[in-house]
Amino acid sequence: MDITFQTQEELYQRVHPALRAKKMELWRLGFSYIKESDIWNYLKKSKWTKSKNLMLADIVSDILHLDNQKIDRYVKEEWEKQESAPFYDDEII
Repeated sequence: MDITFQTQEELYQRVHPALRAKKMELWRLGFSYIKESDIWNYLKKSKWTKSKNLMLADIVSDILHLDNQKIDRYVKEEWEKQESAPFYDDEII
């Protein structure tokens, strides 16, 4: 049975239980600041970018077996990028 998804949102919703399970594991280990969307975005950028024809089982496996230290570093690096981005006030004096 082939399952196809029209959008990334459909795929995200399908694997959401795995994302939630991984987030809860991370929270139990003290990484309470990591969100489901962080896990999704990390894997999209680091693992799935070059992959073609991924199976749903492979995606779920990637989520559940994600290295906790790697996602932690990714989230912290993203925070640093946001903090170092220039801030522009919309109001001009």
